Amino acid sequence: MVKVDMSTIVNAPIGRVWTVLRDFNGHDSWHPAIAESHMESGRSSDTVGAVRNFRLKDGSVLREQLLELSDPDRTFSYCLLDTPIPLFNYVAHVTLKEVTDGNRTFWHWKSSFNTPEGQEEDLKKTVSKNIYGEGFAAIKRLVEHG
Repeated sequence: MVKVDMSTIVNAPIGRVWTVLRDFNGHDSWHPAIAESHMESGRSSDTVGAVRNFRLKDGSVLREQLLELSDPDRTFSYCLLDTPIPLFNYVAHVTLKEVTDGNRTFWHWKSSFNTPEGQEEDLKKTVSKNIYGEGFAAIKRLVEHG
């Protein structure tokens, strides 16, 4: 099993960061890899069990399901249902914590998944850099100066 575990500090209040991240269908408005996204079956983006269906800018289509969402804890979890990328049993967890020194936010994003044998390191780098790294940078651009 491959594990990716990354964190960052966002120079913005936790409420501002949580407002953006808790919208399970809002990632097309901030993540540079996402072209468009919609919720399936008319479910709201904060309903546990809801599925988002989205297209990457390269044309790939993915589906992810919201497994958990807690406003008091500022955390959510999701899993991949369908993806052209060979990430099997992918489950991710996002947690925000308040950094009282400077009114900042600690953002922890981790996942675990299986891959075809021999692709572990390449896919770990893809998740780390293209998903998490670019996501961290995009959220910082959006909320730090807003």
